[in-house]
Amino acid sequence: METAEFVRILDQEGRLLAAAAEQAGTGAKVPTCPEWQVRDLVRHTGAVHRWAGAHVAEAHTSPRPFGGSPDLDGAELLAWFREGHRRLVDTLTSADPDTQCWQFLPAPSPLAFWARRQAHETAVHRFDAESARGGTPSGIAPEFAADGIDELLTGFHARTRSRVRSERPRVLRVRATDTEGAVWTVRLSQEPPAAERTAQGDAECEITGPAAQLYLSLWNRVPFPGVTGDDSLAELWRTTSGI
Repeated sequence: METAEFVRILDQEGRLLAAAAEQAGTGAKVPTCPEWQVRDLVRHTGAVHRWAGAHVAEAHTSPRPFGGSPDLDGAELLAWFREGHRRLVDTLTSADPDTQCWQFLPAPSPLAFWARRQAHETAVHRFDAESARGGTPSGIAPEFAADGIDELLTGFHARTRSRVRSERPRVLRVRATDTEGAVWTVRLSQEPPAAERTAQGDAECEITGPAAQLYLSLWNRVPFPGVTGDDSLAELWRTTSGI
């Protein structure tokens, strides 16, 4: 996917998040993040947007400290969120493609990294906001969901901070049933998970389903759509993969 498409999705998802938060009310519980109310969700995502945008706008080549959330609520909090989201979208839209700044996952460029990361960050938290509002959640395109699965498996969990570990070597497969080539083989051990986009070799457990459901389930927002084989391996993922 191209950087401009990630920015378009970020724009859309942020608008949907704000609308859902407004409809739910900032005091509503967030079922997908039980420790949060909507105000916590909006404060967190708004702070992330400002933190991300500053790296690009100010060309920081090392990580900036994560700023605190404002002591705002209700309409003032939602206005603050919308302003920061708009600023992030505008920053990514107008940035020089050759901008150099810090990034924490591999990507073709820092700009490509931040556009992709913030699109997925906002999409997952939009789902959280809509879970608080209730009703049918907005859809997630299979191509975008498959990209998010790839970012999660080959990016986030390749880092040393991943807690998904196994005392003995084990192999998990993740397969999207509605997206061609969206299959990952994840090798678990006492080291960080090693994921490849391949269906080669045997796997002890396979998690399958439409890409959008897989995406949300791997982020621990919904149950796994389908599990075959040794379901203890799926349970290992569910209980240790939180980020």
